[in-house]
Amino acid sequence: MTEKLFSPYQFKGLELNNRVVMAPMCQYSVTAKDGIPNDWHQVHYVSRAVGGTGLIVIEMTDVDPDGRITDNDLGIWSDEHIPAFTKLVDGIHAYGSKVAIQIAHAGRKAEDAAQPVAPSVVTFPGENFNTPHALTTEETQAMVQKFADGVRRAVAAGVDAIELHGAHGYLIHQFHSPLMNHREDEYGQDLSRFGVEIIRAVKKEMPEDMPLIMRISAVEYADGGYDIDHTIEISRAYQAAGVDMFHISSGGEGPSGQRKPGNYPGYQVPFARRFREELNVPVIAVGMLEDSALAQAVIGNGDADLVAVGRGMLRDPYWATHAALELGVSKDKAAIAVPYSRGY
Repeated sequence: MTEKLFSPYQFKGLELNNRVVMAPMCQYSVTAKDGIPNDWHQVHYVSRAVGGTGLIVIEMTDVDPDGRITDNDLGIWSDEHIPAFTKLVDGIHAYGSKVAIQIAHAGRKAEDAAQPVAPSVVTFPGENFNTPHALTTEETQAMVQKFADGVRRAVAAGVDAIELHGAHGYLIHQFHSPLMNHREDEYGQDLSRFGVEIIRAVKKEMPEDMPLIMRISAVEYADGGYDIDHTIEISRAYQAAGVDMFHISSGGEGPSGQRKPGNYPGYQVPFARRFREELNVPVIAVGMLEDSALAQAVIGNGDADLVAVGRGMLRDPYWATHAALELGVSKDKAAIAVPYSRGY
């Protein structure tokens, strides 16, 4: 039987009611203080659980105060963050969704950091970005431990999966990109080394049956940027180190050059399919997939195992329920919350 968008999915210890993922999207909440989730995040995420989403990925959550894109972003650099994340995770679980959290560091893209850090002194283009400090070998090793500590806290908060952010020009991506990594130490000689060390370190903090996801940019669009062949080889090293699933996006390293990102529904799906076929690994497809028939086709065609919806779910907290009904799923199986049932 052909798998469908609203069929259950199980991988390791993760059991989902359907294959719909809420993509991680920063809220830049002006009320967020010291990286701690607040009432906005509680309402934002729990409403998507009420709306029937199978897996909710909490937005980019940073392992250092200066690792945030802005000072209004979430963080997990202290044990003091754990209670608020526990409350958030418990609220999502109460309505049947499972939770992953995207653990990250913005590197040279930390807009509010007086002194951002990066693998090399290569400033992100744009007036909002300061010249980064190139991490020393010792500082790079210490950064690996910050990722491990962040994951330990996320596990303590009760998440069901971890996603490492290795895409969109943030710190892990910066290390595995020849455009941004000009180092001469071991972290420059082996572009996968930083990511591999993080993966190995965080796996030690995770239950054995908890999946480790990595979001990765399949291609870069800046002139001289890497192509998917480079990413596949880097990802082989990441997979060998312990990544269980890849979340396939693209770009984010800087302004596009000769090659432009697609601006049409499903433009990143071929990247996801290639990862799935070449690495024999589960993948999440993302990128303008909010049309329910298209999302269904991505699963039915075997392009991906899960489909992430971003902007469509910002517009509609109940995207999953509405998509299920559009695809002919019966009302009793469409995850309609009982208090809302008479509205359908």
